[in-house]
Amino acid sequence: MDIDEIETWKRLTTALGWTRSSYFLMSVFIATLLVILVVWWPLAEAYLAQFDPNRSLWVQIDWLLLGNFAAMSLLIMAGADLKVDALIVLVGLFGGLAIEGWGTQTELWTYYTVERPPLWIIPAWPIASLSIDRLVRLLHRRAPEPGSKVFVVLYWAIFPTFYVLMAAFVWPTLDKSLTVLALTACALMIASPTEHRLAVLTFVAGSGLGYFLERWGTTRYCWIYYTWQTPPLFAVLAHGMAAVAFWRVGSLVQKLPFKLFTTVTHRTRR
Repeated sequence: MDIDEIETWKRLTTALGWTRSSYFLMSVFIATLLVILVVWWPLAEAYLAQFDPNRSLWVQIDWLLLGNFAAMSLLIMAGADLKVDALIVLVGLFGGLAIEGWGTQTELWTYYTVERPPLWIIPAWPIASLSIDRLVRLLHRRAPEPGSKVFVVLYWAIFPTFYVLMAAFVWPTLDKSLTVLALTACALMIASPTEHRLAVLTFVAGSGLGYFLERWGTTRYCWIYYTWQTPPLFAVLAHGMAAVAFWRVGSLVQKLPFKLFTTVTHRTRR
């Protein structure tokens, strides 16, 4: 590269918010995908077998998948900080495993591999969590100031409504202990004191990203819900609720007496 190209690249990376940690996160992301491809190669082979050599490759490319991948790649690299992101990844991994275990064990949703849950889907949760964190930071800079009462009103309009929707959706599995536990956890989280503004912004960001992920997964029959909707409204909003739950857990961990992670509140960094 000549000097002009180097300067252009620096301006671009600065505009995108890339840091040294950004390249590390992207490397881990790609390495994870490669491990999944190697370990679960039969799944990748079955997917590639769907391509028809007699048709144009251009019309067979999964643009929604590529779009999701590109968007999350750019998001996780924006303003990356390993000291903060490590906690987000950890909570996303265990939280995603718990959610996938609940949904697949109760058969609210089923993967095409019939695994309960499939381990290859778990890494998607921390990637989504990092992406949502970046979206919340963006919304945090754009939304009204923390003192605005509108977020209190929005909070008590959004979350009880979601809970009613959740109860209706999971009703067929109400005899399952995992469903009772999920309903109880959500009720306690909604009722407990919180930062209403961040809770609303996190829910909106999680639901927004969740729509595109659910749209891809259900229309490609990677997973399907018992209602056969592509996707059901509950599934989209559940991503928002999961994002709030992960944020609340992360905030709780930061308050523990032993400092495993930085005490900086990641959602409010400028």
